[in-house]
Amino acid sequence: MTETGIHYLDARGPDGLRLYAIGDVHGRQDLLAAMHRRIASELEYASGSDWRIVHLGDYVDRGPDSKSVIDFLIEARKRDPRNIMLAGNHDIGMLEFLADAEPDGLFMNYGGIQTAQSYGVDLVRDAHWYGKAGTVARGHAALVKAVPRNHVDFLQSLTFSVSFGDFFFCHAGIRPGVPLDRQNQQDLIWIRDAFHDHQELFSKVIVHGHTPVPEAEVKANRVNVDTLAWKSGMLSALAINGGDKQIIEVQGKAL
Repeated sequence: MTETGIHYLDARGPDGLRLYAIGDVHGRQDLLAAMHRRIASELEYASGSDWRIVHLGDYVDRGPDSKSVIDFLIEARKRDPRNIMLAGNHDIGMLEFLADAEPDGLFMNYGGIQTAQSYGVDLVRDAHWYGKAGTVARGHAALVKAVPRNHVDFLQSLTFSVSFGDFFFCHAGIRPGVPLDRQNQQDLIWIRDAFHDHQELFSKVIVHGHTPVPEAEVKANRVNVDTLAWKSGMLSALAINGGDKQIIEVQGKAL
């Protein structure tokens, strides 16, 4: 371990605080609910311990039930604010589309059509957008009407990072060489290569999603829990209890 870096094996969460970091959900409300049940069953046997559940973003797009995912998260946070929700690039992309019907943005090209369908809106992707602008424009207007105000408020309320003990949680990763408290929001939800290729230790272990892997990836300086839940049917999380760390998984139907 370097003077300024924390190795995963040495990293600890705060004493008396159980931490759970859940990877990208992408419209799989069934898996999210199953993960919460799994965590609740663990907490039942840990009476007296405080806890936080950190959701690492990308709640919408690609999977079949983004609307129900947001409903679930709103209720979870209302029930107990120890449920923490971070922003993912797809969540911000949905907000951007609601504000402006960009035909070639993230939402239209990478799973937003499925998100719209979960709200009862058929948002057709037309390759000849500029010749048939009314197609997406009408769909956009219908989606704006269909998305409840509290869903927009939820998306706008998402924070970009949180830290506990030796762990820093965000959606995508961090920019190497930049202090954790000065990270750019775009990097926190979008970065890949510069972060993944960095082999040195960071001041904290970075827990993230954003880049799908076949199984949770544990490195010396970071942990990736995005296991392509929407398609694989496997949602993963990192559980931390003091110096004890383990990957937990729930399995459902693959799409």
